[in-house]
Amino acid sequence: MLFDFFYIVSELKKTPRRGWKEKIGVNHPESVADHSFSAAVMAMIFSDLKKFDTEKMLKMALLHDLSESITGDFTPEEISKNDKKEIENQTMKEILSKLPIEISIKYEKIWNEFQDGTSKESILMHEIDRLEMAIQSLKYNAEGYPKDKLALFFESAKKDIKSKEILEILDEISYK
Repeated sequence: MLFDFFYIVSELKKTPRRGWKEKIGVNHPESVADHSFSAAVMAMIFSDLKKFDTEKMLKMALLHDLSESITGDFTPEEISKNDKKEIENQTMKEILSKLPIEISIKYEKIWNEFQDGTSKESILMHEIDRLEMAIQSLKYNAEGYPKDKLALFFESAKKDIKSKEILEILDEISYK
């Protein structure tokens, strides 16, 4: 049972973030696992700074893209937000069913909280997800990928972020 869960999770290491490849032409884009690791570190730091529930934030960060180990990384153009949410929720139930029931229930609660944006931690996690994307766009720009195309990712992230601390970081690093 646990082996099945761990095997599924390990798929994230080879699941590419498709937007970078399809929209920018990055030949070997970061994996979903790469993104999730960076987001988890950011979640830990911001949660501690804000005195939020850091254990919950870390779990949320590690769970937030876990469904992509089965579904792959959808781009916004290929699926509606509602369809994506429905597919991801069903996929997460399948993945979490590989865990002991008491753990599965806890993780599903955190997952649903993230999906629904019903807590300060989930709101922050959504913003961190966007911040991580903005930072990655700058990294690809430093590798020579076109600034004009990458700026679209950056601006997309910026419009979804409301947190003062995260906006200050974006202002500090924005494309000028």
